Amino acid sequence: MTSVFFLFRDSPERRRALASAPGSPERYLLFGLDQLRARGLGVCHNLGQERPPAWARVLGGSLKWALERAGGYGGDFATVLASRRRASRADVVFSTVDTVGIPALLLRRAGRLRPPLVYVAIGLPERLARLRSDRMRRLYASALARCEAVIVYSEHEAEVLREWVARHGAHARVEFVQFGVDVEGFRPGTEEPADDVVSVGADPHRDFALLLRVARRMPEASFRVVTTRQHSRALPARPANVTVETDLSFGEMRTRLAGARVVALPVRENSYSGATTVLLQALALAKPVVVTRTQAIARGYGLVDGGNCRLVVPGDEEGFARAIADLLRFGEPAQRLGAAARAHVERDLTWGRYVERLEELLLASRELHLPLARG
Repeated sequence: MTSVFFLFRDSPERRRALASAPGSPERYLLFGLDQLRARGLGVCHNLGQERPPAWARVLGGSLKWALERAGGYGGDFATVLASRRRASRADVVFSTVDTVGIPALLLRRAGRLRPPLVYVAIGLPERLARLRSDRMRRLYASALARCEAVIVYSEHEAEVLREWVARHGAHARVEFVQFGVDVEGFRPGTEEPADDVVSVGADPHRDFALLLRVARRMPEASFRVVTTRQHSRALPARPANVTVETDLSFGEMRTRLAGARVVALPVRENSYSGATTVLLQALALAKPVVVTRTQAIARGYGLVDGGNCRLVVPGDEEGFARAIADLLRFGEPAQRLGAAARAHVERDLTWGRYVERLEELLLASRELHLPLARG
């Protein structure tokens, strides 16, 4: 049996997901841990203790300080150090986010993490742009080259990362993997819409300011924004037709999406985020979706403007407002768009397909590592 050690970012949401019963909606946040276990892999993770011990916090803080002082980009070294021995007993280490992935890849480069590393990068080009010296750039490029696979959810991000690593004298195996959605957990219901327009998101590239300007132009429509408390504090003054909710549970978030007539997902241009997770969830719910055509989703997800969603140029307030108004005004075309959206994700973008691809990469990484280990 192949054993996989999951490295999660330590967050209240992740701990709640791990504490919930298998099959609960929150388990969707665990990167396929349950499904991989069901497929016969041995899985364990790094969040079995409350917090890293004192020695890991002290050493991790020192490593982070030294790295950043030298011009690098740090992360949660304490969490990774605290679980390094357990991780080293696994056949493969699977890092699910950059916060722990960056410390893991640097420790592996230093010979302090034995198993092959499969690393999910989410917005890594933006972090690499913050490196302040050529020495640090070469260090990170060589560390990425030591990963058996670097997974990204955007074809554009894959191209950017491959080019960046090559420019700094190394070669990395960067794999674009289509993200997926649980089409059973996000199945269309029969409930009456509670809001005209709903927007859900927490990543830093969401353009909620644009959405509020659109809402101001459409006072007759009701808008609901679901985000984090931190994001809500940064929002400009909102018009009376906008409701903002913060820090909802996964189930509550799904209810808000299910209660929308239209789902609106404005995003500023970046290498990795096209609001992909919420986008797929809304498509699976057969919602007509208006989303920014960022480079992250322009290719690789089979999205067709007017075919299974509405795509708008980044920053185009007029285009975004027009697309929302059209979908609210014309009921039958909006329903057809939603039905096509559901059919698209059922055919091409399921959670099962996503987990299958992860399993392929995890098993292949173990096989690639075995000849080296024997040698």
